[in-house]
Amino acid sequence: MKIADIDQLKIGTLLPSPKGVALALLEACQREDVTINEITKLIQTDPALSGRLIQRANATNQRSRAISSVFEAVPHVGLTVVKQLAMGFSLIDQYQKGTCKGFDYQEFWSHSLLMAIAMQELGKTTRVSAPDELFACGLMMRIGCLALATIYPDKYTELIAKQSPGITLNELEQQYLQTDHNELTAAMLINFGVPRIFVEPIYYHETPTESGFSEGSRPYQIVHLLYLAKQIADFGLAEESERNQRISELILFGGRIGLDTETFGAFIDQIMQAWHAWGKILKLPGVELLPPFDKMMNATAPRTENATDAASLRILLVEDDPTSLILAKELLSKVLGHTVFTASDGQQALALAMDILPHIVVTDWMMPVMNGLELTRSLRATEWGQNLYIIMLTGIEDEEEVIKAFDAGVDDYVTKPINIRAFRARLRAAWHYRKLQDSWDHDREQLKRFAAELAVTNRRLEYFALTDMLTELPNRRSGMETLAEVWSVANRSNQSMAVMLLDIDHFKVVNDTHGHAIGDKVLKQVAASIRKIARKGDTFCRMGGEEFLVVCQPGNIELKSLVQFAERLRQHINTQQIVIDELHIKISISIGIALKEAGMQSEDQLVNAADKALYAAKNAGRNRVFLAINNKLIATPTAPINPADKI
Repeated sequence: MKIADIDQLKIGTLLPSPKGVALALLEACQREDVTINEITKLIQTDPALSGRLIQRANATNQRSRAISSVFEAVPHVGLTVVKQLAMGFSLIDQYQKGTCKGFDYQEFWSHSLLMAIAMQELGKTTRVSAPDELFACGLMMRIGCLALATIYPDKYTELIAKQSPGITLNELEQQYLQTDHNELTAAMLINFGVPRIFVEPIYYHETPTESGFSEGSRPYQIVHLLYLAKQIADFGLAEESERNQRISELILFGGRIGLDTETFGAFIDQIMQAWHAWGKILKLPGVELLPPFDKMMNATAPRTENATDAASLRILLVEDDPTSLILAKELLSKVLGHTVFTASDGQQALALAMDILPHIVVTDWMMPVMNGLELTRSLRATEWGQNLYIIMLTGIEDEEEVIKAFDAGVDDYVTKPINIRAFRARLRAAWHYRKLQDSWDHDREQLKRFAAELAVTNRRLEYFALTDMLTELPNRRSGMETLAEVWSVANRSNQSMAVMLLDIDHFKVVNDTHGHAIGDKVLKQVAASIRKIARKGDTFCRMGGEEFLVVCQPGNIELKSLVQFAERLRQHINTQQIVIDELHIKISISIGIALKEAGMQSEDQLVNAADKALYAAKNAGRNRVFLAINNKLIATPTAPINPADKI
């Protein structure tokens, strides 16, 4: 990762920066002794920021009661995220327009907001990090573009005009400005105090394969989510024709994160609805609600007239004049070889069309009951009618009237009296469109099946990657990911947490005496017992060998109840008789408990403390529970426990 040297570039005073309460908040958070109470009071002086923060907190609130005050919102979101959101919202308010003529400020913020919403929802799906943290990352991950447009308005206008498929924006920025938006984004985020675990993936969000992150690692997962969020944002702001081209790629991305086409479509719709709602909150114009993803995915193929052949088609001919009807039917069926159905007015034709589902509708314009334009509009209002090719027969050649026909949904028109060569050419175009539509539908169906298969495969791979195949408990990798997530939540919400390490006593003796096959069966039965007695919300995993980890959810849990749960688990295993064929095996477990304490800097220190408590239990004779608290190792249940103590 290359970080822009702001001092060397001499741009420090020119960078976009927050003002007012957001600036005061940034300065306050740089003090080590700042309290949540101070931050809360500071935020309350800005009603707009207060309202937005409460809405952000409720977007990820899983409790039954809504968050209604800043005092509740700040601990829920966490100080780091509060600071990032305040900066982002402040910059949105300040930079909705600027001096760079080639830079679309409002589109930039609409795109950034959509990336933020996408990251939030992806975070809920993948649990790689807290959704609020990912929202802030999405909102700020292209802030370098705004910075370059602000610092170099004329040069940036010039280089934006020179963008082409053959040269990237980064390359142009380096060529003109000796830095690029990713380098500058990284520098700004570090200055803003954004954790490096997010800054580095943000730097590589356009080219994840260049990051060098280990596959499956947290930075690896974050950078690929950022890449997908950008693809979703690009899709959301693309023109309709370009969206059709992007849909196939998006569906495949959905499969890679384990979502089949239908589920992914609902996922995209949810993102777009949230984007639309937040666009109103932040007063961003141009944030338009897109059609449902399923409707966009099933859109009709592009129409074209590059046709050279015409096979037999199912044609609905609508004509109120009997003589014209007979002549046109003879031409279509006997001369041109198509299957023809007839109707004498639009209402009759509409009912017949629903029955026969024609490929092409050839309709007169002026008819009683329902004319040709009304029929066209009615057909286009149906889902299946979107795919029809409609040719209008008319004696009118007035330009305004012809435009009116095309606006109603007509694909082509033929003037009366009918010229056979011209009519044949129109039908060739219709046939070619029909062939293209069939191919389009076939490709979409194949893509849906492939995406569904890919989603199933990836869910299975994820299950295998995160599950211990012997015990069917989460494996070490899954457990450590959960531990990191719970640690992050506990830090942001200023709560405590606890972990327990369990180890089967004398398990080596079981393997040496009865063999590893029996040992494996013992492990499976112990795991089943653990699952049976586990508390709701706690996460059990097999760390390896005969050792298991329990990650206790942060919250207002009494220390006494935690110790009692550990004792209940120990006694449950100790009183069991494990029966395997004719063998009766009695086992016990030792447990080490550790609480998150003020001096601990990482989750690894918490696990190390539990490990020390576990070894103390082993050294004290096994089949017992030890607690690590206040740098002491205490045997339970004889340890004096104050019921008011919390974890």
